[in-house]
Amino acid sequence: MQRHTDQGSDPDEVLVVVTNAPDADTAARLSRAVLEARAAACVNRLAPVESEYWWQGKLEQAQEWPLLIKTTRARYAALEAVIRQHHPYDVPELVALPVSAGYGPYLEWVRSETAGGAAPGTAVPQDQSKQESAS
Repeated sequence: MQRHTDQGSDPDEVLVVVTNAPDADTAARLSRAVLEARAAACVNRLAPVESEYWWQGKLEQAQEWPLLIKTTRARYAALEAVIRQHHPYDVPELVALPVSAGYGPYLEWVRSETAGGAAPGTAVPQDQSKQESAS
């Protein structure tokens, strides 16, 4: 069984992880599963996209629902495990992009929500408690 590749060393580094689901219901289930596992602070379920890709020697086309998942390097392995457990694809897309810059209070919120110690919703910075989404 393949293991994830971890090329960084800072466990507090914030990552944006990309995956795609075959339909809206699967996207919702994956989103809920990673959030309930505290493997992510936030998941954006995006509008469907048209994907084209090679699979088993053939060029394929499918409609997919992208997920943008905010987590930390320390929680990446747990996130990958949850997605692999619940994803219907044999080889789900799992790509982690390091966040090289961002709004400090937001990045701290991601870290605190994935640390597992905070009660859900208690670590949102004060200026993010407005009606605007924290994601």
